[in-house]
Amino acid sequence: MPANVSSNSPASSSAASSIHAAVADDFAAVNQTIMDQLVSRVPLVATIGQYIIASGGKRLRPLLVLLAARSLGYQGDKHIGLATLIEFMHTSTLLHDDVVDESHMRRGKATANDAWGNAPSVLVGDFLYSRSFQMMVQIGSLRIMDVLSSATCVIAEGEVQQLTNVGNPDIDEAVYFETIQGKTAMLFEAASHSGAILAEAEPEQEAALQLYGRYLGLAFQLIDDLLDYQGDAEAMGKNVGDDLAEGKPTLPLIQAMVAGTHEQAETIRQAIRQGGLDHLDEVLAIVRDTGALDYTRARAEEMADKALAQLDKLPPSRYRDSMAELARLAVERKN
Repeated sequence: MPANVSSNSPASSSAASSIHAAVADDFAAVNQTIMDQLVSRVPLVATIGQYIIASGGKRLRPLLVLLAARSLGYQGDKHIGLATLIEFMHTSTLLHDDVVDESHMRRGKATANDAWGNAPSVLVGDFLYSRSFQMMVQIGSLRIMDVLSSATCVIAEGEVQQLTNVGNPDIDEAVYFETIQGKTAMLFEAASHSGAILAEAEPEQEAALQLYGRYLGLAFQLIDDLLDYQGDAEAMGKNVGDDLAEGKPTLPLIQAMVAGTHEQAETIRQAIRQGGLDHLDEVLAIVRDTGALDYTRARAEEMADKALAQLDKLPPSRYRDSMAELARLAVERKN
């Protein structure tokens, strides 16, 4: 897969537009439902909820619900509520994550905790989680409730695992993948899986869409972690080196310690233990010179290829084509 197509390039923008075009009416309905469901008798809830919802996210997880359901011929309207509640689950994790990480910028804007404080951000995150479960009940599928409630536990465990990894240079690749499967890939997986369940998929197709979401989520997080060491701060909406500043042992650092010299590995170990950006220039040179960035990209492309392979089990359609394009864009993006 090509690795040099910017998400801001004409080719990438056109591809992104074509992905949404397949479910354009559904996507518009989701956006409207999001705003309708943010209504609260407490004005600050709606204010913060609307702020973070409108902050420019890609909304890939609700998009996966729509594409998965439509790819199997779903003709009802419950996929709109399902996609909306998935977005609320995701948004609530963002609000909580920014408090935990003490973040001040997301997608080029001040985080909610930076604008309103930690307590309101956490509580509005709780509201969005609660609203998502209200909407889940309205869908009326015990299997979907089982998938999504289980996913919330896995996601929470992944976030705690990432927190315990901070400052630990002994985290290996296996633990890293376990962590990102929980904190990121699980919600991608739950989105495509629940869309398949809603469409009453055959077992093979249900499993294929579940795995497609898992591999897509892994590819997405791998590229996120790569971009922290070679991305464009303005395009990403966050600073290069944020993961290093927080002492997070992501795959570029893990692989650099494996492939580098003893001295290079010790430099990275010290940087992870200390956090901060005192060693940023040295670390950037090491991850580049050891091939750790190329390795991370190769693993991301491997995950995207696995996602694409699952789509062979679905009937041909423009929705399947959009999911294929989404897997390619996951590794081609620059933000």
